[in-house]
Amino acid sequence: MISGEKIVLREKRPTDAANDYAWRCDPELAAFDAVPPLRTSFTEFAAGYEDTLRYPSWRRQRFAIDTAEGKHIGNCTFYDIDERRRQAELGITIGDREYWGRGFGTDVVRTMLAWVFKTTELDRIYLHTLEWNHRARRSFAKAGFAEMEMVRQDGHTFMKMEIRRERWRQLNGNAADLSSASAASPPLPVNGA
Repeated sequence: MISGEKIVLREKRPTDAANDYAWRCDPELAAFDAVPPLRTSFTEFAAGYEDTLRYPSWRRQRFAIDTAEGKHIGNCTFYDIDERRRQAELGITIGDREYWGRGFGTDVVRTMLAWVFKTTELDRIYLHTLEWNHRARRSFAKAGFAEMEMVRQDGHTFMKMEIRRERWRQLNGNAADLSSASAASPPLPVNGA
């Protein structure tokens, strides 16, 4: 587990499926991801969900986001991990609306960046957020991401943002000691293993 100020990041588990299914079916949340809401049955979703947890990809690291009290409120993922280029893309969803606009997303991103830059050889983390999602853009900027360029894809306009290890170090100095990170969450694979 990896602890932030407001959140705890932990490995995904089968009991997360109900929340994840509800969030993926939600039209508003799907719009933030520029995808249609999920239309499959929960039974079908759960079967694929368990397979994903059982056979994880080395190019993807998934975490559940819990409050400090243990309530599952969202998910965070690093994906398209490229050890040759030493980079990965970040995705985050705060599915529980009660926690929107209260700094939980920023805390997740800061906590994840500290963990990645202290436990892996990755040098660059980037993301794509919809151009109109100003709340997310502000949150990512608070965590140190810089806006790079607008990108058009599948009829949507995204703002591409990134942060590099050196920028993260400048912003955080010697703080960001990850003594709260435990072996429960293995480091991102950066060697293809």
